[in-house]
Amino acid sequence: MLEHPFNQVVEKIAVSDIRQFDAEVSQIPGIIKLTLGEPNFNTPEHIKEAAIQAIRDNHSHYTPNAGIPELRKATAEYYNKKFNLNYTPEQVITTIGATEAINASFQAILNPGDTVIVPTPVFPLYMPITMVNQGNFITVDTSEDGFILTPEKLRATIEAHPEKTFKAVVLVYPSNPTGVTYSKEQLEALSVVLKEYGLWALCDEVYAELTYSGTHTSLASFLPDQTIVITGLSKSHAMTGWRIGYILGPVPFINEVVKTHQYMVTSPSSSSQYGALAAMLHGQGDCDIMKAEYQQRRDYLAKELRRLDFEVASPDGAFYLFAKIPAKCGTDSWAFVRDLAKNAKVALIPGVSFGPGGEGYVRFSYAASMENLTEVVARLEKYLA
Repeated sequence: MLEHPFNQVVEKIAVSDIRQFDAEVSQIPGIIKLTLGEPNFNTPEHIKEAAIQAIRDNHSHYTPNAGIPELRKATAEYYNKKFNLNYTPEQVITTIGATEAINASFQAILNPGDTVIVPTPVFPLYMPITMVNQGNFITVDTSEDGFILTPEKLRATIEAHPEKTFKAVVLVYPSNPTGVTYSKEQLEALSVVLKEYGLWALCDEVYAELTYSGTHTSLASFLPDQTIVITGLSKSHAMTGWRIGYILGPVPFINEVVKTHQYMVTSPSSSSQYGALAAMLHGQGDCDIMKAEYQQRRDYLAKELRRLDFEVASPDGAFYLFAKIPAKCGTDSWAFVRDLAKNAKVALIPGVSFGPGGEGYVRFSYAASMENLTEVVARLEKYLA
């Protein structure tokens, strides 16, 4: 047997504990799960019909690596109109979900030993992807700053480690798990530091259309030559299983990332791309109904959790509430969620899963029916009493 039969970096990472815990609690009869970030809506009918028609029309062959040209064009126009951007079709790559987009992007920019700055709490995706692409990462706890990376903290992190080769900063907004997002002014201030140090900003904006206070602003508005925008249709159009994501970025970057994307996946499925084309051409308002319902659920759940002595982060977007566990329940988030699942039949995700700054919190996903949310509140009230 070889001394090292497997990739030693891969051996150091683990399967997501969020997924493991979800599978674990799914075995409990009668449990209500507010665990996974998946819309409880179905894909709009016009998108489904477009994909079905594509199959009938025998669109079942390989497509260009970066996606069918009409989809790249429609995607650029869609996001330009939505968020006042200025992308051309040549600056868009269609990917197999946002996860592949992140992986392909890091593979294109990271050299061995490069360091990525990851503000936390954050969905535990970016660190392992950095590692398997030969990079290192430094986390920055933002819990004392309203879960926002400040320019001062970004600069301090860079200057505290002169021995490191910093390559990129990850920004996830609206945020999973906190629901917090960045204002135009906060992004503009961050762009000054990013430009000064010549860093890439990998901006995961997959929840951009689920912004409740005002309109989403992209960092690409201020720093287009250093911004990699990651987005997709899973959340905005309830298409998680279709696996359609996008990378938008400057042309020199796109010319490199199309290589990593090509050798990773070739291209997304043709029928999914034609469904996505319908979403981009005719689905500008598809998210509106979902967004209105999410906002109603957010307002209800935030109010009720505060009544039950949870402290809730300002939930400006996405469909999550990041709530501080009531003092009488301690600060061990794993102990809390396991006991809650066992004795109240409510499943949440422990805050510690999201890195530094997350312990003592739990994440609620309100991508669930109002009926389930009201029942969760009733069970929580009984449990806490």
